[in-house]
Amino acid sequence: MKLIKLNAIDSTNTFLKQLATIKEVENFTVVSAEHQTNGKGQRGSEWLIESSKNLTFSVLYVKKTNLQINLFTLNVIVALSVVEGLQMLISKEFKIKWPNDILAENKKIAGILIENSIKSQTEIQSIIGIGINVNQENFENLPQASSLCLLEQHFLDKDLILQNVVNQLKNNLEQLNQLSETYFWEKYHEYLFKKNVVSTFEDSNGNRFVGKIIKVTSEGKLKVQLENDTEIDFDIKEVKMLY
Repeated sequence: MKLIKLNAIDSTNTFLKQLATIKEVENFTVVSAEHQTNGKGQRGSEWLIESSKNLTFSVLYVKKTNLQINLFTLNVIVALSVVEGLQMLISKEFKIKWPNDILAENKKIAGILIENSIKSQTEIQSIIGIGINVNQENFENLPQASSLCLLEQHFLDKDLILQNVVNQLKNNLEQLNQLSETYFWEKYHEYLFKKNVVSTFEDSNGNRFVGKIIKVTSEGKLKVQLENDTEIDFDIKEVKMLY
């Protein structure tokens, strides 16, 4: 694993993306920052963390388009890799909250943001951004967030967590051809938060409704069964779960 460590940067995703445009960068190169001033999460939200307490890093993954990989399958594998990498060190119940949040004990402890671009006619470049709350103890005004430190009641080794997660991601992606996309999708659904549980949702117009998650479709949409048994597929910006 080639690791580039930075003290402060606006965004590790942006830094790695720019680096890959000016020089050839080894696959699975990792850029990690102690402090990130302009990190982004899903729906354009900011990812705010305390300096030096947590992990913010990005991984370069260049894949051949002839692999016929569904783009959301990459999200599936990344989310699974984060969970599996953390489970090697921490004995908590982890869940994946659609589309890209990682929960422990029903609290958000990690987030993922993947940016894909066409590198050439035969390659797609993915910048995989991952943020993990590790040793932060204060989450004022963020009642749904927590950290591994708070859950475990002691500080953890950030470098070890980084190594575990990146190694697990690399292993899973390298095994994709042998294990098939179906294998990872089935494991993903085993960890899917609130699957088959009646929950409250809010659509993009602010309307609330009750339903239960059936699955995530191959296009990355959330399939929800409503009270009248109707099933609707929602895109990322069309619905959010209230919990």
